[in-house]
Amino acid sequence: MPMLGSLRRLALTPSFTDVSFAKRGFPVRPTDATRRLEAIPQSVLCGFEWGIEVRDQWEVERRLELVEPEMRGFAYEGAAMAYTVRDAMAGGRGNRARDLLRGPGRPHTFLTYIGIGFAMARLPRPLWRKVLPDLTGVPYYPTMSWLAVDGYGFDRAYFEMDRWVTRQQRPAPYPWQGRADYFPRAVDQGIGRALWFIHGGQSPDVAAAVGRFATERHADLWSGVGLAATFAGGSDAEGLAVLRREAGACLPQVAQGVVFAAKARDFAGFVPPHTELATEILAGISVSAAAILADDVAADGFGQSAEPDYEVWRQRVEARVGADLRLANPPS
Repeated sequence: MPMLGSLRRLALTPSFTDVSFAKRGFPVRPTDATRRLEAIPQSVLCGFEWGIEVRDQWEVERRLELVEPEMRGFAYEGAAMAYTVRDAMAGGRGNRARDLLRGPGRPHTFLTYIGIGFAMARLPRPLWRKVLPDLTGVPYYPTMSWLAVDGYGFDRAYFEMDRWVTRQQRPAPYPWQGRADYFPRAVDQGIGRALWFIHGGQSPDVAAAVGRFATERHADLWSGVGLAATFAGGSDAEGLAVLRREAGACLPQVAQGVVFAAKARDFAGFVPPHTELATEILAGISVSAAAILADDVAADGFGQSAEPDYEVWRQRVEARVGADLRLANPPS
């Protein structure tokens, strides 16, 4: 019913002001680059609003396809968030998220997982057990579903900066894919992505923010920074060169995030210039080479490991691209 959809939207959808950097208290000076970064949560919000209010899924899909290619994945992210919430409200019996991710959302698989994580931030933990739909046959399922936990971490840092960034609290473990021990690490990867937005893509400020966290968290945080800088943009060549220098010993982790971002853009079928630029500067390779690398290191499966398959994949990417960076920049 249209009235029910309107009520859901009013109750659950934040305003554009709510997601603005100023409203969130981020230490950002407005520029064209930061306004472009702000357009990303606004695109997510549009997708969420359509998904939470509109009854007909075909109409939601048509609206999403009208979003400009660079921002379309973010709108799908918001729709996946909305459908996850609606499925949960249906007692876990809904199939909206499954149909979206198996259907038109398939090219945006990486971002729609993150949208599920945004929904998790708004749902009680007992409902998390059913938020991940059965996506058998969809590429990268279930390995990449850890991006939902990454999305949860991003959301918490973005909307509760004082708690998760200033005071650096850590979440209670949750057995996502049966691995409660890895849950805080995946959250940190999302917090690292959020730091890129919180500091408006200003590399020195982002690096300083990472440095204020406990040393053992730096690698995962830097990985998230690399992913955000590459997928979302917000910096020019000079700023990216600073980021590469500031990463220091964690540059391989940055490059791992870069490769995953490049893979996600390539898989979606649209690669903006800022992704090409960041991939070249931060990882020393092209987007197409990064996408091939990501698949190559996973081609033979992950075998038996004490780590989740997702972490094994990350480690293999990090080792490969890190070796290439060392060859390109041998110690003096």
